[in-house]
Amino acid sequence: MGRAGRRLPALAAVFYGALAALVLLGVRDVLFLYEENRCSMTYMYEYPEYLKIKLPKKTARRYPAYELYLYGEGNYAEENKNLLLTGIPVLFLPGNAGSYKQVRSLGSIALRKAEDVDFKYHFNFFSVNFNEELVALYGGSLQRQTKFVHECIKVILKLYRDREFAPTSVAIVGHSMGGLVARALLTLKNFKPGLINLLITQATPHVAPVMPLDKYLTDFYTAVNNHWILKAQDLRNLTTLSVAGGFRDYQVRSGLAFLPRLSQHDSALSVVSSAVPRAWASTDHLSIVWCKELILATIRAFFDLIDENTRQITEDPKKRMSVLHHHFVRHPAKTFEENPEDFTELTGAFMWIPVKASKWTYSVYNDSDGKYFTFPLASHRKSYSHVYCENSMLDTSSWIYGCMNSNSSTCLEATDLSWRAELLPTTKVVILKLQDYTSLSHIVIQVPPTVGNKYTLDCEFFKQDSRTVQLPVTHLFSFGLSSSKILLNSTGLLYNVQLQHFNRIYQAFKIYIESHCQSLKERKPSVYRLHVPWSHEDSIIVAKVPSFTEISAKLHIAQPQNDGRVPELNIYSSSDCQYEVILKTSVLQVLGQIIRFHAGALPVYVVSNIFLTYGGQLSTLMSTGQCSDFPLELVRTAKPYKVEPLISIVVFLQGFNWFREIWESLSLPEVDAAVLSSQDAWFPLVSLILFLFGTGIAYWSGVFFSTSLRLFSSLWLTLIRPTVLQKDNKLITPRRLCGVLSLALVSWTTCGAFAVFIIYLQYLFKVIKLHVNVRAEQNMLNGDSDCSKETSQNSSIYTVKNQSSTDSTIKATQSLSNSTTIAEAVNSLKMHVTILNLFTWIVLLNLPSLIYWLKNLRYSVRLDPDPCRSTAIILVCILEILMNSSTSEVKSSKLLKIAAKVPLPLSVAMLAFGRMHLYKR
Repeated sequence: MGRAGRRLPALAAVFYGALAALVLLGVRDVLFLYEENRCSMTYMYEYPEYLKIKLPKKTARRYPAYELYLYGEGNYAEENKNLLLTGIPVLFLPGNAGSYKQVRSLGSIALRKAEDVDFKYHFNFFSVNFNEELVALYGGSLQRQTKFVHECIKVILKLYRDREFAPTSVAIVGHSMGGLVARALLTLKNFKPGLINLLITQATPHVAPVMPLDKYLTDFYTAVNNHWILKAQDLRNLTTLSVAGGFRDYQVRSGLAFLPRLSQHDSALSVVSSAVPRAWASTDHLSIVWCKELILATIRAFFDLIDENTRQITEDPKKRMSVLHHHFVRHPAKTFEENPEDFTELTGAFMWIPVKASKWTYSVYNDSDGKYFTFPLASHRKSYSHVYCENSMLDTSSWIYGCMNSNSSTCLEATDLSWRAELLPTTKVVILKLQDYTSLSHIVIQVPPTVGNKYTLDCEFFKQDSRTVQLPVTHLFSFGLSSSKILLNSTGLLYNVQLQHFNRIYQAFKIYIESHCQSLKERKPSVYRLHVPWSHEDSIIVAKVPSFTEISAKLHIAQPQNDGRVPELNIYSSSDCQYEVILKTSVLQVLGQIIRFHAGALPVYVVSNIFLTYGGQLSTLMSTGQCSDFPLELVRTAKPYKVEPLISIVVFLQGFNWFREIWESLSLPEVDAAVLSSQDAWFPLVSLILFLFGTGIAYWSGVFFSTSLRLFSSLWLTLIRPTVLQKDNKLITPRRLCGVLSLALVSWTTCGAFAVFIIYLQYLFKVIKLHVNVRAEQNMLNGDSDCSKETSQNSSIYTVKNQSSTDSTIKATQSLSNSTTIAEAVNSLKMHVTILNLFTWIVLLNLPSLIYWLKNLRYSVRLDPDPCRSTAIILVCILEILMNSSTSEVKSSKLLKIAAKVPLPLSVAMLAFGRMHLYKR
């Protein structure tokens, strides 16, 4: 039994060490294992200047921490100092801890673009200073920020009053939480929706907060999202674009940045930066505001949105959406035109060359004569279903046409098919379904005269079935040991590999593509695109040929219900090369997906495990009179089968109307797991996995906490002489009562988190002191025991009978009394360590509001609103009692039996309602 008892902690340490290692591997995948930064930095050509806009006295007095600025550079900044503005107003809203100076990338590139058009049109970029508030962690100031932005919009529009082309609305660009504040403007009672007609958000978590740490944050989200759903018809005149950062942005996962999908709300668009044409790059949370490729796309869109008649952003919602689709979804490698001509005449002294082959390649270099290559469709319609053409010349001119009316040698009337093209990093491509173009007689490829340019044109007719291959993905529990493999042997230019059964967020794969070529001649690079049909989250990789390329395949958004489309791997290939595609499950990336989607819920699982452990300690104390160590009790008590089945049953029953009606009649909130399931962010076994992860974190946090206490006590022993252990018989004293009242007053008049932090430090100091005294007494007891043995031996040798025997008896009695006192103190210490460990997590979750209060202390001594005020008063009272209690008092308490049973239902409630609401912990 002794060996088994010693082996159990060792096995537990190994098991929980493995769990903690899995968590760390998942965290590593999220924080470090992503694509390299492919964004270019934006630079200012002149020194940036920020002109502070004077606000009305009432506004400045009501919002003393906030300011409004106008961006400028060089001569442009000098000209605008008198605020005689004639441009188009754009307001930039920074996000969590963001700076108003982040507007400089947008403002500088817009200024350069205006110079290119000789300032026929230009934009005035304004920026709000929110004092770098932590609004992603503390929601109490979000409503205040929203109201201030409303005041700023009114101030901005007044600056243009009496101008020839005075604007009536403002375009807004919001980074991170700034985008949510912009959406919240529409929830204000006195806000006129016409004041904004365009909203672009960058890495904004629209769906839910990243960390739901307080009620004000979640209530703000609920109000905004409910308004956008219920008032969707009123939002038709507002065009909204949400740009997410992709997998490089580990602060805001891209799934949170997708706007609500509503069939009646067709003026909202959500994209991931990796899918944005001419950018094709994932961005981190900060680089999205300075990524040159994205900023260029944004500014190009701004200029294409200008109405020539009003010199302002167009009021036509359809045009706004067309422009955004052009620049952020599918770019045809042509300059945007609102109404391109349906038909055109192919003029010029070009040579007309018929091509009858089904596959054609033409290389152009210093070609002095222009050519038209014509491909008759009648001879190909029976044998082929599609035609594919690509052009490596990435200019914006038209190059492919459909002939509507032709004679034997030329085309009299043609439609410009270049608008059907799509721009890729190294080429522009067109895929036409012949069945959709029955009125066309020929496809015409135009090759204009070129000097110094070298490029290649390719066309081929093909059957879609011959180029579409199905590749079933490997099962999650294959653990990367098995693989799906396919070899593409044909000599086509395009392949579509359908990834069957790839539709859930917990799936993650490594795709390896190896290209083999018949000859060693130089070839154009291959382009691999992972296309997700239900959301704009494609990723594109350019690879040399031949090469071995690795692609990570994972989703930001799960497949919606009733959507049968399948993700595809599009391979834009070289014609004389073979491609082998191998797919394997990536365990590390699966862990990364779990952490990416559910890391915010891990504190709830950790605290739940600590609650179960504390309940186990009370039960052990009641049955044996001894308090067990935290790690041992965690191993014995923290079992998922105690909490998970009940929650799963409730979630299952909530699928029935009768149960839901009973649940709602009791005014109970919906179980978080059910909400996450409806958002496609929940999957089988995830709760069990998170519980085990929470157990591993709780185990090692307990070990770390105990080790830290030992280190502090050792340092204390070397610096300060310890006091003797004393038993305190009074639980409540006037001094302690005054302390509680003082902290309650601090909580009510300043910040609740501050009061919680003070009593936490007090508790920590008391536990360290107890730890020091216990170690000192144990050392003394061991010394007395050795001395007693030595005295006993000496007395037997020298037969000193009377006095020595009496002294030995007294010492033995004192030693027994001391050992009993120390044993009682050790039990109390074990209990206090568990409580303090639990309290540490609560303090960490309350830190954001404390930091916010300290940062804004110069503006107000009292945090208002304060999410911790009432909770802090309750915690102060409870902890004052707990920190001054001992196990002897707990054992003698009549409430011990009830107290031992309370942690289990509390743990269940936390997991049921606290995963999406951490403040309910």
